[in-house]
Amino acid sequence: MMPQESMHTVQSYEQELEQLRSLINKMGGMVERQVAQAITAVVEHDEAAAVDAPEMDPHVDELERQTEALVIRLLALRAPMAGDLREVVAALKMSGDLERIGDCAASIARRAMRNELLSCPISLTGLHSMGRLVQENLRRTIDAMDQRDPELARIVWQSDTAVDELYVSLFRELVTYMMEDPRNIGSCTHLLFIAKNLERIGDHATNISERVYYSVTGNILPIIRPRGGTFD
Repeated sequence: MMPQESMHTVQSYEQELEQLRSLINKMGGMVERQVAQAITAVVEHDEAAAVDAPEMDPHVDELERQTEALVIRLLALRAPMAGDLREVVAALKMSGDLERIGDCAASIARRAMRNELLSCPISLTGLHSMGRLVQENLRRTIDAMDQRDPELARIVWQSDTAVDELYVSLFRELVTYMMEDPRNIGSCTHLLFIAKNLERIGDHATNISERVYYSVTGNILPIIRPRGGTFD
């Protein structure tokens, strides 16, 4: 029979691992909401959503700090091995990507209510399509994290190609608008920054999917990712 002290240590270790998973999942849910609010703010000119997304940023930052502190504790006091070690290290890296997704969402939301965009004559259909795809990939990424599902993580990793293609297409469209009429430069510049932030969110979601895949399987996805669209 396991000594009571050893049993208590094992239980505490499992509780700390579960706390780590809970922090990452909570952080994922929060940044998913941030991204949704940011896209709503841009596409629907929703002022409340534009305010809501940046206001969540300090909470995301605090969750990242808590995750980092717990990871350091686990590494220093518990000496995790094999799958547990991969999970703990992956959690630290994923929290960094989630924090950056929150930063990108806040940046998008802050631009949403600029006068140049409120009076923008340019269709936001392309941006909306890109936003929907990024949201879908992020949702699947968070599901992969929560369920520790390597196949779902691989699907997200492969889906980033479509995000890249939409970004390149939108970039070319907006540059064309600016060349055709200099009065479009202000609004198109903001839209380019928004599109770039969406593309970065897609990249961070892909990073997270790679961490999930490695954490669960012990295998690394190919270093060279599928890429879609070029500026050549």
